[in-house]
Amino acid sequence: MGIHERKQREKEQRKIEILNAARKVFSNKGFNTATMEEIASEAELSPGTLYLYFKNKEELHTTLSIEILKHLTDQIQKVVCQDISVEEKIERFRDVFIDVYDYDSNILINLFHLQSGETLKNLSEEVLKQIKTHSALAHGAIIDVIRQGIEQGIFIDEHPVALADVLWASYAGIVLWVDSKRLLNDQKDFVKPTLKTAFKIISKGLKK
Repeated sequence: MGIHERKQREKEQRKIEILNAARKVFSNKGFNTATMEEIASEAELSPGTLYLYFKNKEELHTTLSIEILKHLTDQIQKVVCQDISVEEKIERFRDVFIDVYDYDSNILINLFHLQSGETLKNLSEEVLKQIKTHSALAHGAIIDVIRQGIEQGIFIDEHPVALADVLWASYAGIVLWVDSKRLLNDQKDFVKPTLKTAFKIISKGLKK
């Protein structure tokens, strides 16, 4: 292995270490309270080193959000490739949405905030590009399933993009709105049962 390759590998490893430290600090303290200094300390690095890898705290947190977006996209595309009916695929999307929420609810919440907030303006072009790319892949896969259902005469004859938007917006809206109830009652998980109810309504509404 040459010097360049070794340095590149060391750089990638350090980036992973920073992300792991950031995930731990954000989980323990929350995004607003956590500082780059605390993340640097957790990663056993100087704060200045962090800024060599990430523009600011928002970009660091967003990178974690991109990871969960990639995971969500991969799981959605696996459902699309399965040899099952379009109705079953919609039901599997529900399971994927719930599983991804369980995977890391805090980062998922941040992802949905990012897609509708001012934070996007503070991100680098590369990070923005990744968000757009993976969002388009996930959304596009859902559109394809709905379009197939329309073509098969199973789903209502409405624009597939609009129907996919309803599905995606319901997911984001439920996670953001219902999760806020944890501030009042942190002993109960409201999100998953609400997602199940929403999908019952959406599934019935999709069918002719």
